[in-house]
Amino acid sequence: MKKNLLFVMPSLKAGGGEKSLVNLLLQLDYTRYNVDLYLFQPDGLFLEALPKEVNLLRTSRSYKAFSQGLGKSVVHFLGRGEVKLAYSRLLFTVKNRVIRNRSASEQYTWKYQSRSIEPLSKEYDAAIGYLEKSSIYYVVDKVRAHKKIGWIHTNYSNSGMDPLFDGPYFKKLDHVVTVSDECAESLRTHFLEVHNKIKIIRNIVSPPTIWRLSDKEPLDQEILEKGGMKLVTVARLSPEKGIDLAVKACSHLVSKGYPVQWYVLGEGGERGNLEKLIREHGLEDTFHLLGNRENPYPFIKSADLYVQPSRYEGRSIAIDEAKILRKAIVVTNYETAKDQIKDGVNGLLADRSEEGLAATIETLLRDPELRNRLITGLSRESLGTEEEVHKLYELC
Repeated sequence: MKKNLLFVMPSLKAGGGEKSLVNLLLQLDYTRYNVDLYLFQPDGLFLEALPKEVNLLRTSRSYKAFSQGLGKSVVHFLGRGEVKLAYSRLLFTVKNRVIRNRSASEQYTWKYQSRSIEPLSKEYDAAIGYLEKSSIYYVVDKVRAHKKIGWIHTNYSNSGMDPLFDGPYFKKLDHVVTVSDECAESLRTHFLEVHNKIKIIRNIVSPPTIWRLSDKEPLDQEILEKGGMKLVTVARLSPEKGIDLAVKACSHLVSKGYPVQWYVLGEGGERGNLEKLIREHGLEDTFHLLGNRENPYPFIKSADLYVQPSRYEGRSIAIDEAKILRKAIVVTNYETAKDQIKDGVNGLLADRSEEGLAATIETLLRDPELRNRLITGLSRESLGTEEEVHKLYELC
């Protein structure tokens, strides 16, 4: 008899966690599992990539109204006589404005948001909150399941989340899953009481799929016509991804006469600030914010260098994908970087500064033999992680 699984996620907008979920769902054995997916916002770049076997649940009427703008939402609830929901929506906005830390604000506004969300009537064998914060809180508060699992995709120590808030939720989970050894160690540091619940399941990447997709779509003609060394970064436009460091590092390289073209694939709230920074450094024709691309692999494949300038990460799927496509890679030396990059063997680690990043990129631009050695190092690695799905089977 098939087991019933529920996955919960905010949306399927472009991001590492979202891509990780889709990759996992593509590997699941649907002869063994029925799978429902609950999205707070049923949209996003990866929505069309879902396997046909996945049943997408509808959000409730009240939550749809809650997720609208403040004025429209409050008017809707008052018009229906739902005064408590109108008040909760107002407090949700006030708290978000008062709490500057975005991660903490999502934690401490959950109680207002959750009042608009109805519990699911169906009971599951396992319910999986596949992203930290609200997805996990939903599984604990709104779902009946024999097993409850929470997934943490980042280094908790750098996340801005408050462990005092998460502790009681984690105690109600059967398993707390994370994506790397460093991330697991960070969780153990903050949550001694759930030490034995912490498991590691690495993000699933499939080399045959990535190679196939890398040949699927031609690059934009405008990109093909630009000269110089192509640098590619795949990242959300948010402070932790360090795209501002990349812009400043690019300026250093250009000032030294290196003919580079740097392409960033991703979208986010920092776009306006980054566009201003690009203008300030006169890099409009050199540093390009291309937005979200459903298929980033032709860009990575065409790159001379892949660069990840992050201030912190959990375990970067983009780095694993660049490794599969055998690119010379530069990664800033954040805490979990060594989980994926051995300095001088399969990539280079750079200091987390604009100067350090520029200097390490410059090393590779000047030394084609080093680039080739790094690529040779990657060719010796076994990079597919499809078998990680069996670890989830064991938990469910």
